[in-house]
Amino acid sequence: MRVVYFTHSLASCWNHGNAHFLRGVLRELVRRGEDVQVFEPAGAWSLDNLLADHGEAGLDAYRRAYPELGSTAFGPDLDLDRALDGADLVIVHEWNDPALVARIGRARAAGGRFTLLFHDTHHRAVSEPDAIRAFDLSGYDGVLAFGETLAEVYRRWGWGERVFVWHEAADTALFRPPAEEGDREGLVWIGNWGDGERTAELEEFLMAPARRAGLPLEIYGVRYPGEARAMLARHGARYRGWLPNARAPEVFAGRLATVHVPRRFYVEALPGIPTIRVFEALACGIPLVSAPWCDSEGLFRPGQDFLFARDGQEMERRLRALAADADLRASLAASGLETIRARHTCAHRVDELMAVAARLAHEKALETVG
Repeated sequence: MRVVYFTHSLASCWNHGNAHFLRGVLRELVRRGEDVQVFEPAGAWSLDNLLADHGEAGLDAYRRAYPELGSTAFGPDLDLDRALDGADLVIVHEWNDPALVARIGRARAAGGRFTLLFHDTHHRAVSEPDAIRAFDLSGYDGVLAFGETLAEVYRRWGWGERVFVWHEAADTALFRPPAEEGDREGLVWIGNWGDGERTAELEEFLMAPARRAGLPLEIYGVRYPGEARAMLARHGARYRGWLPNARAPEVFAGRLATVHVPRRFYVEALPGIPTIRVFEALACGIPLVSAPWCDSEGLFRPGQDFLFARDGQEMERRLRALAADADLRASLAASGLETIRARHTCAHRVDELMAVAARLAHEKALETVG
């Protein structure tokens, strides 16, 4: 099968979480012998910011971890016929230019023999619905939505049974426990500051509890303005800057625990969707404590795979308990890893993708015969 994916960027994970999942899925497709082609726009903001901050060296970790992957940068003069030639499955991510999204849809509607899917991994369908509704998806066969509540938005927009829930997952070829356990100390949080939509939550559930529990806290990520760094400093947290996602497992391996603080949109408007960092952390065997969110799809076993904390005081108690109880840490790590390996690896998601593609291809064949 020839699979063509149009992404925002495969090379850069600078404030671009979909790259984490995409790399793992594409690696699995390559491992299975599929022909994979990736296209990303020249001048993508994620790659431009990474290169501005770190130069070409910022790509080293990705290139070492994924030697089998690569992408083709394109501009306005993209030869779309050539890019789509021989494709069986084409997937277009929602961080693409609407003109390109529409152009690919027209190619499919004009007789393209491939199955065409739109891939949505963001909250814009509820936070900026007009931006998503502006996409011309009339030529698309289906939508891949990274959670049931997001899928329901597309169903209300008329997609019915042609929208499929396709959660993110861990690339367990990279995200796994360390081969040998070493010393662990303190807490780590890996995440981007964003636009301030969870500032209060980060202080309540991460910085203040870590300080009160007396646990060193390291924070990695981008887009931290001066006021954010000042808040970190007030709580004694150490800001480490951007971390290539391919290096996250080695950072997790040296820490006692990590914390999940979901963005407000995923708590209030799109409940049930954890970020990919939850999958990745559990895959690395690090104990995790989470601020409140509703696991409405039963993805995990709360209290067994990870711990919930209802407020900052409970978070402090959870962190103190983890620091004092090696058996608790071991139990959480083992349980979380078990759930990831049983249900939430990129290999599982490739199986799901192939099932979606087969179903749509079958339906298309029936329509042709009819």
